[in-house]
Amino acid sequence: MGKTIAIANQKGGVGKTTTSVNLAASIALAEKDILVIDTDPQGNLTSGLGINRDDLQKSLYDVYTNKFSIKDVIIETSVPHLYIVPSTVDLLGVEVELVQKEGRERLLFNAIAPIKDNFRYIFIDCPPSLGLLTLNGLVAADSVIVPVQCEYYSLEGLGLLARTLKLIRGSFNPALDIEGILLTMFDARNTLSHQVATEVKKFFGEKVYNTLIPRNVTLGEAPSHGKPAILYDARSKGAQCYLALAKEILAK
Repeated sequence: MGKTIAIANQKGGVGKTTTSVNLAASIALAEKDILVIDTDPQGNLTSGLGINRDDLQKSLYDVYTNKFSIKDVIIETSVPHLYIVPSTVDLLGVEVELVQKEGRERLLFNAIAPIKDNFRYIFIDCPPSLGLLTLNGLVAADSVIVPVQCEYYSLEGLGLLARTLKLIRGSFNPALDIEGILLTMFDARNTLSHQVATEVKKFFGEKVYNTLIPRNVTLGEAPSHGKPAILYDARSKGAQCYLALAKEILAK
């Protein structure tokens, strides 16, 4: 049975899309069929996997507006076993267009249901906000991976996220679990990075992944080439850390 995992944090710039691209690609290398869903109107996940958004005839927007089923908008990526439901700027209109629609928070859940078991994992890349798009992602998910940047303000954001997840469990998705907390942009030379890591582990315990994602040039460069880090520079520290994270998740 497939598992749906949202990658979410209301704070921007913490590595959600970087994690979506590189974790999905790393698991796909183990010959597991993986689907990523780009629910961010900015479409960085889509372009980061080498897809020209201007050429797209169908996208997640068409699923939300019931023009196509999700099966119709899935496309292959350059990574074997990795597929994507792409995003376009049209997604900006979803929250306004669907505001009066009954059951609007379960649209993505309903769309995914027929295809869920076709994939080992479905990763949902959520926008950095708590609007209808993120809400749909969290309602559709079995669990959530929370990337946390190793800086002071991230600790404040974690408290807000914990309250958000509690709200969603109480109102929409009682089974939603934290899959794991992922520490990103870790700098071993920086005392603050170690302090943040210690505080997060103190609060979330075994939910924190052993793998730390470092600040790494390759992780920043790879999206501009439309590739995950493992295809851009497999020997880089960033690529190797996401491979380690994939192994950690598969081992569970």
